[in-house]
Amino acid sequence: MTKQQHPLLRLINSTSLISQILVGLVLGILLASFAPELAKSVGLLGSLFVGGLKAVAPVLVFVLVMSAIIGHKQGQKSNMKPILVLYILGTFSAALVAVIASFLFPSNLHLVANSAELSPPGGITEVLQTLLFNVVTNPVKALLEANYIGILAWAIALGIALRHASESTKAVIIDLSHATTWIVKAVIRCAPLGILGLVSSTLAETGFDALFGYAQLLAVLLGSMLFIALVVNPLIVFLKIRRNPYPLVFTCLRESGLTAFFTRSSAANIPVNMTLCEKLRLPEDTYAVSIPLGATINMAGAAITITVLSLAAVHTLGIEVDIATALLLSVVATVSACGASGVAGGSLLLIPLACSLFGIGNDIAMQVVAVGFIIGVLQDSAETALNSSTDVLFTAATCMAEDKSLLESSTEVVGEA
Repeated sequence: MTKQQHPLLRLINSTSLISQILVGLVLGILLASFAPELAKSVGLLGSLFVGGLKAVAPVLVFVLVMSAIIGHKQGQKSNMKPILVLYILGTFSAALVAVIASFLFPSNLHLVANSAELSPPGGITEVLQTLLFNVVTNPVKALLEANYIGILAWAIALGIALRHASESTKAVIIDLSHATTWIVKAVIRCAPLGILGLVSSTLAETGFDALFGYAQLLAVLLGSMLFIALVVNPLIVFLKIRRNPYPLVFTCLRESGLTAFFTRSSAANIPVNMTLCEKLRLPEDTYAVSIPLGATINMAGAAITITVLSLAAVHTLGIEVDIATALLLSVVATVSACGASGVAGGSLLLIPLACSLFGIGNDIAMQVVAVGFIIGVLQDSAETALNSSTDVLFTAATCMAEDKSLLESSTEVVGEA
C-alpha cells in the first residue's frame, strides 16, 4: 500500500519554483508593510538561504570543474573561447550604452560627507595584479574565501592531472560532483523562504525613502541595465543563434536574474545558474567552467555602475568630456569591471579609478562611492541580476550555435518553462 502524500507537499511539488518565489516575494512585501518588526526577524531565513548558497558554491565549482575536465573526451569542443568573446563584448557594450545614456540624461549628485573607511585600488595595474595573485593562492584559502579565480585554477590543474588517474578514482570524483549537485538542488528548493526573508527584512530596515533624492541617477542606471538585458543582449544572442532570442532571454532573467536580484551575490547565484544550465541540457564540461568564470569576469552591470556614477560626478563638477575620453572610459570600465571581484567592495570601489581619468581627486570620488552605497539597495540588486543572468545566456547561446540539436532540445525546455 503506497503512502498518501500530504496535500501541502503535493501542492509544493506540483507548483513551479518560480511561482513559489513570486509568492515569497509578495508575502515579504506584505510582511514588511504591516509587521516591520516581525519582518526583521524573518530576515534570518534570507540570511540562512544566502549563507547556504555561498557555503556550497565554492565546493560545487571546485568539484564540478574537476569532474568535467576528467570526463572531457579528447578532441571534444568546450566552447570556452567564443563564450569569453561574448563576455568581453557584452561588458564593453554595457559601458558604451552607459556613456551614451549619461550624455543624454546627465545627472547631478548631492555629494555627501566623508564615506566609510575604504581603500580603492590605485589603478588598473593593481586590479589586474590582484587578479593574478588570486590565481596562485593556496587552494584551501581559495575555498575558504570563495576566491573563484583561485578555485578555477586549482580545479583545472587537478582535473588535467587526474585525467590519467585510475577509473575508480575518476568514478569517486564524478560521484562526489553528483552528491554536491544534489545538495545544491536541496538548498535551491528553499529559495521561496529565502526570498521571503530577504525582501521583508530589506524593506523593513531600509525602505526606499533615501532613494527618492537620486531618482534620475537610478533611472539612468536601471534604464541602461534594462536596455542591455532587453535589447543589446538579445541582439548579440540573435547574431549567434539566428533565432528569436527572447524566449531564452526571459528564461534566464526569470530563473537566474530573479534570484540574483534578491541575493545580491553572483557567487551565491552560481549554483542557481548551474542548475538552469543542466535544465537547458547544456554540456556540463562547458558550463562547469563558464558559469564560475562568468561570475568573476562577465560584469556588464558593474561596467554600467562605474561609468554612470563617474560621469555623474563629471557632470556635477562641470567638466567637459570629449568622445575620445568617453571611449577610453568605456575601455577602463570594461577592464575594471572584469577585475571587480578581485577587489573588496566590488564595482563601487573602482569608481575612483574611473574618476581619475577626468582629474577628479580621491576625496570627491569617495563621496561618489558613498552615493553608490545609498542607492545600493536597487543598484546592486539590478547589477547582480544582469551579470548573473547573462552568464547563462551567453553560455547557452554559444552552445546552441555550436550544436543545432541542442538548440532544438533547449528550445523545448524554454517553451515548457
